[in-house]
Amino acid sequence: METVTIAGYMTQNCDESTARDAVHRGYGVEFLSDAPGTLQLENGAGSVDARTLHDAVLVVLQSRFAAVMTTDQWCRALETGPAAGAVRPDAAGPSGIHASTSAARGRKHAHRGRGRE
Repeated sequence: METVTIAGYMTQNCDESTARDAVHRGYGVEFLSDAPGTLQLENGAGSVDARTLHDAVLVVLQSRFAAVMTTDQWCRALETGPAAGAVRPDAAGPSGIHASTSAARGRKHAHRGRGRE
């Protein structure tokens, strides 16, 4: 086995922990974005709705720990050949942390030009 595909529950608990641990143990990780789910959280640190929490975890995982894709994309990749880009521990992943932060900085600068931050 070389690759772990994650499609469980809850996005920010078992799923995210499994993805991170798998990368550190040398496995590739594919994270199916439309298969896991979560709930709204509220505690002494604040609150977050389920959609925002789920999406934030996907962005973080794609930046370093997993190839994030839909179930349909994953099924097509199974039919057409090698997995859709599972992250290896020695690679930054499909986006990589630098590309992810550069894209965000570029978007922020573009918004500044339009009078938004």
